[in-house]
Amino acid sequence: MTVGNRSRFHSHLLHFTKTMADLKSRQLIYLKGFLFLMILLIAAGLILFETRSWQIAVLLLLVVWASARLYYFMFYVIEKYVDPSFKFAGIGSFLQYLLRKKQK
Repeated sequence: MTVGNRSRFHSHLLHFTKTMADLKSRQLIYLKGFLFLMILLIAAGLILFETRSWQIAVLLLLVVWASARLYYFMFYVIEKYVDPSFKFAGIGSFLQYLLRKKQK
C-alpha cells in the first residue's frame, strides 16, 4: 500500500467511524453476540481439529477464560470499584488511563 493510498484509506476509515451510529436494536445486538460466539466456536473447533490435543484444548480454554476476565476487569471493575471517573472507550483508552495514573 502506497503512502497516498494509506492516507486515503485512513480518511475513509475515519469518515466511516464518525458516521456509524450506535447499535440500538435488541435483535441486532443479540445477533452480534451470537456471531461472536460462532466465531469463537468455529475457530476453537478448527484449532482442536488440527491439533487433536487435550493440552491445546486446555490452553485454549484458559486463553478464552482469562481474556474474558481481563476484559471484565479493565472495563467493569475499574469503573465501578476503583475509579468511577473512568469511562472506557476500548482497550486503548484503558492503556491511556494506566499511563496517566503512572505519571501522577
